[in-house]
Amino acid sequence: MDDHLRAGIAIYNDGEFHAAHDAWEDRWLDLESGTDDERFLHGLIQFTAAVHHAHGANWPGARGLAESGAAYLADLPADYRAVNVGEVRTYLRAVAADPEHVERVAPPDLTHEGVALRPEDLRFEAAAIAAEVMAEEYGYDEEIVERAVGYARDDLDADRATSPFVTFVMDFARDGANRDLVFRRLRDAVGKRDHEEDDVAGLFD
Repeated sequence: MDDHLRAGIAIYNDGEFHAAHDAWEDRWLDLESGTDDERFLHGLIQFTAAVHHAHGANWPGARGLAESGAAYLADLPADYRAVNVGEVRTYLRAVAADPEHVERVAPPDLTHEGVALRPEDLRFEAAAIAAEVMAEEYGYDEEIVERAVGYARDDLDADRATSPFVTFVMDFARDGANRDLVFRRLRDAVGKRDHEEDDVAGLFD
């Protein structure tokens, strides 16, 4: 769970409140309802959605999500899975009582092991999750990004000294300002590797 957790935290802290939940949703859906982990991820999903709605001045939406998010997190320790759940819960309760609280007090950063993670703090597996989330959020070809992630893992498994795919995937997750340029380079690298793989496969046909 840690890679998904860290990816979502970094995405949220980067201001991508809408996208953050996608890093957690697949893991959440696989969990048994009512378990601590399920309530934890459900609460974080509701928290990021509440912040998203509040930033759009959708006060009824923010209030409802803040109430339900606080309820999901209610019985968890303040530092559950090394995340600042207590701070999140306090903020949600304040927004539930007064949605316009968000205009007076900024939402807390999410921390993991005391660090407010940003995309540049992520190691490869968490960065790969973040890259796939951002591809979906901004309408990039998700299959291209997924193939780049697969090739990066192949290179890491083969212990190659350098891999352009590792670099491109991590840059795509981290560098929002240059994401279009990174994607073009990533797409070209995927096309080249696809062609090389097809050539090798053809030798044995």
